[in-house]
Amino acid sequence: MNRRLFLATAALPLTAKSSLKFREMPGRVAVTLDGRVVTNFHFDEKWDKPFLFPLTTPSGLVISRGWPVEPKPGDTNDHEWHRGIFYGHGIVNGQDFWREQGRQKTSRLILQGKPRRSKGGFGGRFAMQPPNGAALGHIDQDFTLDIAGQAFRLGATIRIHADGGTDLKFGDTDDGGFAIRLSDHFRQERGAVLRNSEGLEKTEKIWGKNARWVHYAANVDGKQAGAVMFDHPSNVRYPTGWHARGYSLNSANPFATRSFTKDKTKDGSYVLKAGDTLALRYTVLLHDGAMTPEQIEKAAPR
Repeated sequence: MNRRLFLATAALPLTAKSSLKFREMPGRVAVTLDGRVVTNFHFDEKWDKPFLFPLTTPSGLVISRGWPVEPKPGDTNDHEWHRGIFYGHGIVNGQDFWREQGRQKTSRLILQGKPRRSKGGFGGRFAMQPPNGAALGHIDQDFTLDIAGQAFRLGATIRIHADGGTDLKFGDTDDGGFAIRLSDHFRQERGAVLRNSEGLEKTEKIWGKNARWVHYAANVDGKQAGAVMFDHPSNVRYPTGWHARGYSLNSANPFATRSFTKDKTKDGSYVLKAGDTLALRYTVLLHDGAMTPEQIEKAAPR
């Protein structure tokens, strides 16, 4: 394990034989380490889109909000669709694949067939299903997970296929992207530090700004921890804009130029032509201890 990327902190409760295990279960793929839950890839039909929950660090610290999946006392209960790590966009051909407003109104991402499993990874194909009519297209979501020093490193590839017989237009809206919702410890008002790759801090300065990565860090039950999300150099409109909110939501969103800048002359919408595929790649570090910007840079995907 590469420990050079991280500051020295308390020894990890890992042994030389520690390894992640992946197990398919009803409605989810469970990921465990030495018998304890690391995360689950949820895709049960009771959910409107797939997501990863809970989010933990190698020491076992839970850094995701519990509500609405596993509510904890004191959890905020805004935005029910903010569950762990998830992907969606608020305007696709006029349909909302971000907010969830009941089955009569909500567009859903529905698993097709069985989830995929591979060594060190998991994923699945999901139909982009509006409330009425045929699916607009399909989205493949594939993830890898490994241990990198004092962090779990999650690799995500989102492949959007315009295979429904029509172009897919992603409208300009800040409500969308590859997103993470952390516990309330990571709220700015509670002392969390929100920083981007350009050296800017606080949601007032980093929201909507283009950056290669965004880092949320906080004290969680007396221990330092955090989450870094990286955009990938191969992605469209790299480096992306960020829907980095002070209430512990962070989302990499390349389709929100007008929404982010408030400049009505700009248009961040994007058209994926019928038959084409758009691939988006992201990396997330869920880490124990503190990380400096220099250490984050060393961990950035190339």
